[in-house]
Amino acid sequence: MYLTEAKEQRVREIERREKRGKIQLLSFPSPRDSLSLHFSLPSFQLSDQTATFSLSYTCLNIIMLSSNACSFMCKSGVGGWSSCSNFSASQSRRSAPSRVTCCAPTSSSGKTHGGFVMDKEANGTPTAVGETPIAGGGVRDVYGEDKATEDQCVTPWSVSVSSGYTLMRDPHFNKGLAFTEEERDAHFLRGLLPPTVISQETQVKKMIQHIRQYQVPLQKYVAMMDLQGRNERLFYKLLLDHVEELLPVVYTPTVGEACQKYGSIFMHPQGVYISLKEKGRILEVLRNWPEKNIQVIVVTDGERILGLGDLGCQGMGIPVGKLSLYSALGGVRPSACLPITIDVGTNNEKLLNEELYIGLKHKRVTGQEYAELLHEFMNAVKQIYGEKVLVQFEDFANHNAFSLLEKYRSTHLVFNDDIQGTASVVLAGVVSALKLVGGNLTDHRFLFLGAGEAGTGIAELLALETSKRTNVPVEELRKNIWLVDSQGLIVKSREDSLQHFKRPWAHEHEPVKELVDAINKIKPTVLIGTSGQGRAFTKEVIEAMASINEKPIILSLSNPTSQSECTAEEAYTWSQGRAIFASGSPFDPVEYAEALASQVTEEDYSLATNLPQPKDLVKFAENSMYTPAYRNYM
Repeated sequence: MYLTEAKEQRVREIERREKRGKIQLLSFPSPRDSLSLHFSLPSFQLSDQTATFSLSYTCLNIIMLSSNACSFMCKSGVGGWSSCSNFSASQSRRSAPSRVTCCAPTSSSGKTHGGFVMDKEANGTPTAVGETPIAGGGVRDVYGEDKATEDQCVTPWSVSVSSGYTLMRDPHFNKGLAFTEEERDAHFLRGLLPPTVISQETQVKKMIQHIRQYQVPLQKYVAMMDLQGRNERLFYKLLLDHVEELLPVVYTPTVGEACQKYGSIFMHPQGVYISLKEKGRILEVLRNWPEKNIQVIVVTDGERILGLGDLGCQGMGIPVGKLSLYSALGGVRPSACLPITIDVGTNNEKLLNEELYIGLKHKRVTGQEYAELLHEFMNAVKQIYGEKVLVQFEDFANHNAFSLLEKYRSTHLVFNDDIQGTASVVLAGVVSALKLVGGNLTDHRFLFLGAGEAGTGIAELLALETSKRTNVPVEELRKNIWLVDSQGLIVKSREDSLQHFKRPWAHEHEPVKELVDAINKIKPTVLIGTSGQGRAFTKEVIEAMASINEKPIILSLSNPTSQSECTAEEAYTWSQGRAIFASGSPFDPVEYAEALASQVTEEDYSLATNLPQPKDLVKFAENSMYTPAYRNYM
């Protein structure tokens, strides 16, 4: 073994830790300073540019000694392995692609505990050999993020084993003052943190006090995003423990204001930005994202953000907020989520003249150039992440939302929350409301204020579900569903001037301009607002619904709160407490005599599913979900 004098001290540290059975990454200033250790063990087989070494998810028995030469030392006799190797100095200088095969150690019974193969391509992108990340059947639990693995020790493994200052700057693994004494020794953190050790629960208490000191919701939003960028697990733990308090901060209504002011509060990127500058290079851009096992993508072009209109590149707050909810409430691993904004410009003059605007400062591109950019994006996503990656279109304008969904629904796994997600939730709400009102879907008449993505999507799903239950043709059932847009009631006489997605809802009727007149003529039992027009459900409108129905169903779905058609208090007060109300934005609790909430029973919470249930449903769900509890890095 030949070593330079300057590195003898570090080698003694290696030998000391080797005796203790620990594993660390040594970071050298440059590849030239990398350390070469030469061993000769006949039991180890080494082919050209290929090394096989031991990898255990409970204890990683490798010391990486070079930033690019792929030299490894394995601890003999640990985990069932007794071999080790390294590349020679001449091999380390080669620029050809290198492959590293990682195998789990064998147990006494001869069984392996699992393993994987990583192939480092010429462009430096590590990919799994012999499998497609998503198409193979789901995303591997790379970071040990699921509850089912929380009792196992994990190694903070990314491209290399994180340690020291780098470990504390990695939001995936950073634990702040919760690093234990043993972890501080093992991962070179000694002296980089104050001496005290506090639990994650104590950190949550500290952070919620910090958040509560802010009176302005946007300040709370900035503080939460800053925490997410520093300590991911603490962010989700805080959000889960105080979900009712922080949900309106992380998403609507605060996220709307955050998008409007995104340029001024922008601190660090939280997703992938694809602009017209990257046309022809989108595959390369997506490869720049550090995570390779992506399961869910939420993408927007920023043209119709909530009810706020065209916010261009600053619409990124929506994908980021949406995926935060998927992780916190849906259990999707954060490492499997990717927020994306496609920037083709903006037609918002205020933003174009704003010095701090972070997007392209020109008018929005449409037509063929827009279609080509989106097509390249969709193909690149499928090529990198596989066929099973979910692409969710979020807050696209009507003219693009319907065409994109129709174009790619047969070739990609796609979903539009505004058209399909909102519709499914509203359908569930209407069906639940029928338990109080009585009757079936066919017995009710629906009137929508708003005929965009959400309005027509809900209307179509209502018709489809009713047809499924009654075997009546969808075309016939659409006659019970009426829509009002900015020009008034959608009727046959307007058909030639209507957009294609509105035409199925044009029925024979005289033109009606005002909403309250449409209520008096159509006599709906359900009024649904998707217009984005704040306070469009006036006292006159609510009273008209209450005069026709004993229990009018009123759904004010537009968000953020400022764009909601009416508040909960207005709906209950103007209907004398008889309305069955739901909204798309949160409102303060309303106290009213003989409240409908008192009529809800345990049976109303019954779970409806066609799938066989496991013996312990809660445990099954928890084991499949992301858990933000800190992991042991020993």
